Amino acid sequence: MTAVQATRAPAARPPISPPSLLRASSTIVWRNLLHIRRMPEMLLDVTVQSVMFVLLFAYVFGGAIAVRGADYKEFLLPGIMVQTMVFSSAIVAMGLTNDLQKGIVDRFKSLPIARSAVLVGRSISSLIHSSIGVAVMALTGLLIGWRIRNGVVDGVLAFLLLLLFGFALIWLGIWVGSMMRTVEAVQGFMFTVMFPLTFVANTFAPPESMPAWLRAIAEWNPVSAVTQACRELWGNSPPAAPDAAWPLQNPVAVSIAWSVILTAVFAPLAVSAFRRRSRD
Repeated sequence: MTAVQATRAPAARPPISPPSLLRASSTIVWRNLLHIRRMPEMLLDVTVQSVMFVLLFAYVFGGAIAVRGADYKEFLLPGIMVQTMVFSSAIVAMGLTNDLQKGIVDRFKSLPIARSAVLVGRSISSLIHSSIGVAVMALTGLLIGWRIRNGVVDGVLAFLLLLLFGFALIWLGIWVGSMMRTVEAVQGFMFTVMFPLTFVANTFAPPESMPAWLRAIAEWNPVSAVTQACRELWGNSPPAAPDAAWPLQNPVAVSIAWSVILTAVFAPLAVSAFRRRSRD
């Protein structure tokens, strides 16, 4: 009896079918969001910091900045919201570098999931993280006098433009996060890029007051186009001045074009860099 049992072939294990890209990505999104629930301080940058930015510029600097045909508080809110979406690229870069540095991505590689699920999950969770900041700023803006004055359709379109532009810049963050080896290096590089990108623009002050050479840079900055598009869609400021650059004369179309171009450029670079890094 023992000999018969010894020669009997072991029972075959049932095949394990790998999860779909959607399911695997959703699991990684949930994993990243659980970190926020367990460490609420991760929301400080899009909650307390966002409120501080709104109040600081509205009540401390706002009295010194003149805006043509608009209340400064309504002029301000779209700019800060766009800045928050830009900074989302730094958040995703630091999060991805941290996962690569600690070997978490290596654990994901050992699972039967598509490697792209790591990037999709990270990008969606970062977009949710930034959207929380936009919602907090919108509520703060309502309390200090900001309003959406052009109706529901244009109002929703402006928020969608914000998400589209934020999604495009997230791929920049994934690329940088895959290229650099430490969180400190990512933080230094990203904020060195993000601060000029958001301040040399029309986010906090009209570019008409800048020197001619700096005004040209500001008006062709993609951040300026998205900010101007949100202002016009929400009815927070009149159209750009007649002598403004072409992107500010057509801000909605230019915002969509910039988002598509940035995604087309940085998404392949990000995927390629992530594959090389995850093979190391």
